[in-house]
Amino acid sequence: MSRAVVPALALVLALVAGVAGCSDTPPPRQARPGCITDFDPHADYFPDKSTLAEATNFRLEYHRSYQILTVHRPYLGGKPVSYVLVRCGTPAPALTGELARAQQITVPVRSLYSGSTTHLAMISELGQAGVVTGVANPAAVADPQIRDRIHAGATVGYAPGGQLNIESVLHAGPDVLVTEGMDDPGYPKLREAGIPVLADAEWLEPTPLGRAEWVKVFAALTGTERQAAQTYQDIRDRYRALAAQAAQAAPAEVLVGTMYSGNWAMPTGASYSGRLVADAGGSYPWLADDGAETRQLNFESVYTRAGNAPLWLVTDAWETLGDAVARDSRYGELAAVRTGQVWSATQAMTPGGGNLYWERGTARPDLLLGDLIAILHPQLAPGHSFEFYRQVRR
Repeated sequence: MSRAVVPALALVLALVAGVAGCSDTPPPRQARPGCITDFDPHADYFPDKSTLAEATNFRLEYHRSYQILTVHRPYLGGKPVSYVLVRCGTPAPALTGELARAQQITVPVRSLYSGSTTHLAMISELGQAGVVTGVANPAAVADPQIRDRIHAGATVGYAPGGQLNIESVLHAGPDVLVTEGMDDPGYPKLREAGIPVLADAEWLEPTPLGRAEWVKVFAALTGTERQAAQTYQDIRDRYRALAAQAAQAAPAEVLVGTMYSGNWAMPTGASYSGRLVADAGGSYPWLADDGAETRQLNFESVYTRAGNAPLWLVTDAWETLGDAVARDSRYGELAAVRTGQVWSATQAMTPGGGNLYWERGTARPDLLLGDLIAILHPQLAPGHSFEFYRQVRR
């Protein structure tokens, strides 16, 4: 071959490579185990599609190689935000309008940072605890599978003292960071660095079954839609059966909540807690309120209307009734304290303050409802083994 032909051939090859690099079709996502290796633009890569029954704060829309997850209220006062979940091994979709600026997440994820312990039980229910490589506060975790990973060094903390450590997250480079449903000034920096930040706001769902259905968000991230559908259906069926059973009994009068910062935060019938109590066959004066989810009351107004309730449900970690009275001497005037019928949702706590009530109780409202029915109507649940509640000792 002549010396004149060699540079000419090199120029042609360079031009071909340049044209290929400027193609309108983005290259497929980097290959990894489980990714699509032979992309077919006509194939449906989401054969198992989630449908929603109770949740109202998110929606899922399916396309052949990607799905769109929209969270209507990512946090209080937040505007709707959408995420594009792209099947690994398929090209990034060419989108227009608002979706052109949406964060894209390659799924199924292999590394997930969780900003709230409420996520963990849902992920574990799907058998996907192994994808959780980071948690905001390891000491607050109660889920046994995630705690095992923390002890083994497979899951690390990234927000000590509630402060997001941006550098550690950037260094780890998780596939996605799922927030606790609050905004943080550090999140834009993560997004700019290419780490997707997804808002999980199940706590803004007003119903127990609506919150539990957020398991389908984690199914979308982990590719476990079929399992999530069956898991959620089983939970929903058990919950409804228990609620129907409780509805046959006469309503049990109960007191809910405690004093905090000078006020008694009383859940109304429009709240998550109020719905649970109502479905368990309980009753208290503020269940009829359907406006704001919580009423801020003084002790006197609560005592006047509900001080004689024979049962009291709390989330405080009191070991004895004396601890309750030590917190506020007026508690000693309540009928439930005098008779020893105070029940605390601290049956399953860790030394670091983690509580399965906030974790598994969110993912498994059927178990939580079972506990409440056993407290309010013990005749309906003889020999019940409590998951979340315990009776406070005298």
